[in-house]
Order: sequence, then C-alpha cells, then structure tokens
Amino acid sequence: MQALVPHLPTPDTVVSISAVAVHAGVSVATVSRVMNQQSGVRPATRDKVLAAVDALGYRMNHLARSLRTAESRMLLTMVPDVGNPFYAQIVRGIDTVARQHGYFVLLCDTGADEGRERSYFDLLRMRRADGAICLDPDTIQHALAHEAASLPWVACCEFDPSVAVPYVGIDNHRAAADAVGHLLERGHRRIGLINSDERFAYARQRQRGYLDALAGAGIAPDPRWRRTVASLDYAAGTQAVLEMMAQPDAPTAIFAVSDTLAIGVLSGLRQLGKRVPEDVAVIGFDDIDIAAQIDPGLSTIAQPMRALGETAARLLLQRLADPQAHVPGVLLDHQLVLRGST
Repeated sequence: MQALVPHLPTPDTVVSISAVAVHAGVSVATVSRVMNQQSGVRPATRDKVLAAVDALGYRMNHLARSLRTAESRMLLTMVPDVGNPFYAQIVRGIDTVARQHGYFVLLCDTGADEGRERSYFDLLRMRRADGAICLDPDTIQHALAHEAASLPWVACCEFDPSVAVPYVGIDNHRAAADAVGHLLERGHRRIGLINSDERFAYARQRQRGYLDALAGAGIAPDPRWRRTVASLDYAAGTQAVLEMMAQPDAPTAIFAVSDTLAIGVLSGLRQLGKRVPEDVAVIGFDDIDIAAQIDPGLSTIAQPMRALGETAARLLLQRLADPQAHVPGVLLDHQLVLRGST
C-alpha cells in the first residue's frame, strides 16, 4: 500500500495559518500564539508548529498583524554617519535580532543633527515605528531625555547613565587608558592624541583615559601633542598627523580615537617618510575589518560591535514587551589587539 504524502505548496502558493494548524495537528489559536511568541504553549507543541512553518514555507502577514495590534513592526536605528564602517557591524547585529522577532529595521542617517533626530523621533510619536536605537551624541540624546519614559528607545555606544534610558556600550575611559598604557610599555613618552568632536561622550571619555594614563606614568601632556578633528574620515587623520609631526619634539607614538583616523595617520606618516612602528607607533580604536588588512596591521582597541547591536536590540525588545519594566544598562568588554603598527 502506498504511503500518503502530505501535500506541500508550490513556491507561488500563499500558505494560510489554517494550513499550518492542520499540518501540525493543533488549533489556529496555538499557531498564532507560537508565531507571536506568547506564553502558554508546551515546548513540544511549539516545536511541531515551527516544523510545520518551515515545511510549508508559511510567512506571517505583518501588515495585517500591525493593523490588528497598532504595531508597525518597525525599529529605527539612528546613526550619525552611515559612511563610517564602525556602524556596519552594529547595524547587522541589530537587524539579526530584530528579524528573529519579526521586526524590520529602518536605518536613519542623522548627521549628528538634533533637528533630523527629532524628525525621526516623530515617527515614534505618530506610532509609525515601534521603537528606536540611538547612536547619536549624548549631547543630542539629552534633548530628548524628557521623553525617556514615554517613547521606547535605547542608547547604544553613546549614553549618559543619569538619563533614564536603557543603554549598552563599553568603558571608553578604561579602554583608552589600556591603549596608551600599551604605548607606555613600549617605552614611549611623547604620545600624541587625535580626538573626535567632544560633543560625543566617547571622545571626552577617551581623552580622559589618555590624560589619566599619562599622569599615572608621571608625564605632563603637552597640548601640542593633541588634535581635535571635525570628522572621523581618513583624510582628517592624515591632516592631523601632518600638523602634529611638523613641530619640534613631535610624538613618537600616536593614539587615534577611531581606526579610520588611525589609518589616515598611517597614510600621513608614509607621506613624511616615517617608518611605523620604528619611527612612530600608531594605535587606533574599534577594530574595523580593514584594520587587520593594511600594512602594517593596525594595533587597536576592539569593540564587540556586533554584540553591541544585538544587545541594543534585545534591550529595546524588553522595553517594548513591558514598558513599565526596569531595563538596566549594559557594559560590554573591550580587547586590546596588537598588530604591527606598535
């Protein structure tokens, strides 16, 4: 006797939730609870439903769901510069967790402009987005602090613990001190700093880590060894190091607060005929992909970029699931990565 084989849909067939229920041998209500991640379903039953979903190729109708629940299933990710490769892995982490929970991600380039950020937050106010993850400067975030309780958003990388907003980041002060401490261990005493716009909390914190590390070694920092740049692009790092190296008693080592700046520093030192690390050592911050590919490889502070994004998304989903719950801030670990530039 020939075994009966369940009919599976063709690629063009629209699979209904009822078909999933029949295939799994459960009720439509049970399938709905599983797909909406609600409690009250036994693990074995949940596995049967998910197996049926995979077998039939069922996809939730998010538009219909949003009309029923007044949810958009949209999360905003606001970054100050989408051209900076540092943000790419963070956004991927956010997107991975969001998709696992049935959300879409809208990437918003704010240009670190308060007006543009406010316009994106209007999407939250009008319920055209369910929540937001903000990577903009903490100075801009402060302008929205009074809405921390009423609007569901979390801070990523940039945060102020005094603002009642869940956050994820690293200890920038300690990470910068670790970077400068490595240069000190290599015997350097004239250590330069190429810093970013101090509107950003990370720029202020990393500068403080640099200064504290020098003070701990009994070194009085020379203001001529410091440059503040308006952007994090490669050209900014190149221009800063050309200026820094043109002065008497120029630094023998340079700490740049981002890898993009540090790579620009390497370019500027090549223009000057300086050998790295023999004449000038260089260390960056972030550990973007290209840091390991250039010659010499760039020593740097590695941030767990993908984990930052994943954690930010989970914190936001916690806040969406229970707006009244206390969602704590999270600090992730950094790592000192040593390559040929030091």
